[in-house]
Amino acid sequence: MKKTFAFLKSHKAFTVYLILVLLIVLISIFAKQIAPFDPTASKLRDAFQAPSAEHRFGTDFLGRDLYSRVIYGTRVSISSALILVAAAMLLGGLMGIIAGFAGGGVDSFIMRLCDTMLAFPDLILAIAIAGILGPSFGNAIIAILAVSWTKYARLARSTVLKIKQRDYIAAARTTGSKDSHILTAYLIPNALPTLLTTAMLDIGTTMLSVSSLSFLGFGIQPPTPEWGYMLSEGRAYIQTAPWLMTYPGLAILITVVAFNLLGDSIRDILDPGTRRSHKKKEKVRKQSVSA
Repeated sequence: MKKTFAFLKSHKAFTVYLILVLLIVLISIFAKQIAPFDPTASKLRDAFQAPSAEHRFGTDFLGRDLYSRVIYGTRVSISSALILVAAAMLLGGLMGIIAGFAGGGVDSFIMRLCDTMLAFPDLILAIAIAGILGPSFGNAIIAILAVSWTKYARLARSTVLKIKQRDYIAAARTTGSKDSHILTAYLIPNALPTLLTTAMLDIGTTMLSVSSLSFLGFGIQPPTPEWGYMLSEGRAYIQTAPWLMTYPGLAILITVVAFNLLGDSIRDILDPGTRRSHKKKEKVRKQSVSA
């Protein structure tokens, strides 16, 4: 416990961002206890009420409490992002490890598949896939997963290619170790930290992708409260009821920024050289501005 407090005290930025992310996660877990109203219950007589003591964020065009919908939207956004990032890391990491370890035709096939996917902008390709499959939460997950696994495949492959040249891998082969043992004992454990750091950095971006598909009507469907779709519903009333877009937009902004900052701080802790490089660039930039 003392070591944990000492670590948190020595990494103050990480501690602040971690607390913020934990608060957001707790909101998603206890959304039922925090939200004062049913997020899907509509009362047309209460439609378009401005923020007040009863309805903190106002109500939408169906009279639903916007504060409750934003709170429940936290659960949807975080769960979908975590599912996507975990699936992309597992699929891409597995494909990259196989490509780097097997080499030859297997490596060429997987890497050409990656190149094909990377030839298109991620979001445009995800929209095209979601449009073909049809609007639903499951299809949105498939569409984003189809364009996000390539990053992890390339990272895992490059890590495996480096490790394959190490002396202890050659020694393991000399002593008769099987390929399965080399994979589980050496390659996967060494590739995992890089993949986990990248996954942490991708959570915020993935939330934006899910919200973008929902905003366009290809993601989560009503009446499920989801921030991107709430923005889409509110854009028609931006002049008469601006709160319909303001609060879901702020929720997206705060959550994405919090996860991105936490991911950056984790990367700096795991790779101090990156932090020194950022500081050096910032020092050069300030010197050029002052000059």
